Amino acid sequence: MKKFFSLFIGFLFFGIATFLIVAPAIVDDGANVVVAHQPYEISERAAALHSSLLVGDWHADSLLWMRDLTEQYDYGHLDFPRMQQGNMALQMFTTVTKSPSGQNYKRNSSDASDNITLLAMTQRWPVATWTSLAERALFQADKLHELADRDPENLMLIRSRDELADYLQRRQSSPKLIGGLLGTEGSHALDGDLNNIQRLFDRGFRMMSLQHFFDNKLGGSLHGTSGEGLTQFGRDAVTQMLALEIMLDVSHSSEQVVIDTLAMSNKPLLVSHTGFQGHCQSPRNISDGLMQQIAAAGGLIAVGYWEGAICGNSPATVAAAIVYGIGLVGEDHIALGSDFDGSVTTSLDGSELAAITQALLDANLSEQQIRKVMGENMLTYLQTYLP
Repeated sequence: MKKFFSLFIGFLFFGIATFLIVAPAIVDDGANVVVAHQPYEISERAAALHSSLLVGDWHADSLLWMRDLTEQYDYGHLDFPRMQQGNMALQMFTTVTKSPSGQNYKRNSSDASDNITLLAMTQRWPVATWTSLAERALFQADKLHELADRDPENLMLIRSRDELADYLQRRQSSPKLIGGLLGTEGSHALDGDLNNIQRLFDRGFRMMSLQHFFDNKLGGSLHGTSGEGLTQFGRDAVTQMLALEIMLDVSHSSEQVVIDTLAMSNKPLLVSHTGFQGHCQSPRNISDGLMQQIAAAGGLIAVGYWEGAICGNSPATVAAAIVYGIGLVGEDHIALGSDFDGSVTTSLDGSELAAITQALLDANLSEQQIRKVMGENMLTYLQTYLP
């Protein structure tokens, strides 16, 4: 009986260990899908143009997953080798800290059970992250710091205009160097404590979005239940973020939060991953009129690559959304915001960004317009509004 019990315990621990090793990859693979497709045909003109671009992306959730980004994977959307194959230069890495059960674009309760808690446990994150959203953001930030320390030839962390200038200088002789920045996916990451703004800033966060899929202490989500604007806590948080020169992202915010933030911000806003309501009627997208107000105040609108934002996920659909955006707000206010590794399905990964350049050429955009959208607008914004 003792021998049987020992064998049983051994098999049990083996099963648990196997589950903890295998499960994160299975969940990652199932959440971050690239639709099977034939290799995209890239013309000589598009290939030459793409290789000369500075490509930048405002939104990827790759730090959420249990992947070593220095290695290349056959699932998910991003890692350094694939980013380098796609000529990626600047990447805003956003940190997901809470995701409601049953998540959808229409209505989510703030009290819904949280998917990220189980993911944190399964991926063996520190125990502090199981109960603290701020700790989850800090843990993901530490991943990026560790990658930059371990692999400085391929990643440089950017926190200021001076570091951005240094990065651009280094990239002249090291064209595969990636510039990484940190942002939050919703300011529930503050855990309801304004002191955490400084704490996150000190750890390198330079962009903070205000909401995600549910209403929080700062105000209403576009996908929440209240539709309310900024609360007093939200106004206090925005004031402190602006004082620290943190860039404000209103992706997922209710339209009233966007209106309130526009009214009180002395710096242009970002929409880090989105589509346009006039191009794709989706509860994921705010009104075209609000987009025009954001752009009129100098803001930047980053176009995503997935169905819920642009009513498709092919490179041609991404290009169509960009063309619509240029027509709506002008070529100086459009950028890329893939939402790679954000539990979305796309038709390309980070290695295939030349397909977007090809699609933009096919849509008859000029090379100057393509340069702006693919990264120069992002670079200009960072050069102006980083601390």
